[in-house]
Amino acid sequence: MSVTHPAGFVAAGAAIGLKPSGKKDFALVVNQGPTFDSASVFTSNRCKANPVLWSEQVVKDGVVRAVVLNSGGANCYTGPEGFQTTHQVAERVGELVGVAAGDVVVCSTGLIGLVNDRQTLLDGVDILHAQLAADGGGAAAEAIMTTDTVSKQVVVTGPDGAAWSIGGMAKGAGMLAPALATMLVVITTDAVVPAADLDAALRAATRVSFDRLDSDGCQSTNDTVTLMASGASGVTPSLADFTAALTEVCRSLAVQLLADAEGADHEIAITTVNAATEDDAVEVGRSVARSNLFKAAVFGKDPNWGRVLASVGTTSAAFDPADLDVAMNGVWVCRNSTPAEDPSLVDLSGRTVTVTIDLKAGDAQATVWTNDLTHAYVHENSAYSS
Repeated sequence: MSVTHPAGFVAAGAAIGLKPSGKKDFALVVNQGPTFDSASVFTSNRCKANPVLWSEQVVKDGVVRAVVLNSGGANCYTGPEGFQTTHQVAERVGELVGVAAGDVVVCSTGLIGLVNDRQTLLDGVDILHAQLAADGGGAAAEAIMTTDTVSKQVVVTGPDGAAWSIGGMAKGAGMLAPALATMLVVITTDAVVPAADLDAALRAATRVSFDRLDSDGCQSTNDTVTLMASGASGVTPSLADFTAALTEVCRSLAVQLLADAEGADHEIAITTVNAATEDDAVEVGRSVARSNLFKAAVFGKDPNWGRVLASVGTTSAAFDPADLDVAMNGVWVCRNSTPAEDPSLVDLSGRTVTVTIDLKAGDAQATVWTNDLTHAYVHENSAYSS
């Protein structure tokens, strides 16, 4: 039930005609309280979709009562009319739910430049409102899918059987690159957590999950992660316990997104160890993750560690170029920047690939997740449809 597992939330997902396929394309998640604290993060892309521009203002007071999401069209670069559509959808949700439009986050995903029919959306809000249910999380998760092949959902309970939980749903299969958030995500909790603590926890969680997911280096215009707390459990967890559970939720969703990346044959975890700083470790991992040469080699099951070192060398991280170690799937193919174990020992037949890069410059480390570059990815993105 994902977002409706925590008490105090209802949701719905329906097909209203935005997608040519006729699949579900509109979702609504409503916080019924008794508290309405929230936190959100958005794309750092300067070119932002109308729903992001709207929602950035909505979340400033730390209160969100509902999130409405459509797939089938990004409502990005659709002019003033597109922003007005966002506003009117929020107004309609507010009218039906009994809240202010300024407490409604709006999310859209799909093709940039595609104008969604406003009346279809407004009528769709009526449909969703009529279907709101405490078990509607699954339908909502399906309705936000675009090129996703499966919905992404997760539920995590508090430690030691604590009477609170966190639920989440996400969509994303392409344009997965860091920007505080990397897709459309709605997270709910029935814990009692003030907005300021939600914000701190969310930023800590996204920093080591969504921010470390770098599928194709392309940053979306619509990325949104919204966290709502209903307080319905009556339990106030410690900030440390809540942050740990939230981080587990975000990491689970990030891994699910990676596993469903468009056309991918391999999921790749790039861990940089013994870096001077965590930032250095992330920079190195991200450089390798964005190397099309490296990603194509993995697709071809070629353990080409030279492409790893070449990518490391483009960064500003502290290291000695003559003293780097690289392992692929546990085989140390490079030691001291020279050939080591036989690359033919690296088994790339499975979907999971690990790369370890030892910078020998400190004690910090970080993991960045990516996937290989395949023929299917090119095909998917040369004829996008939803």
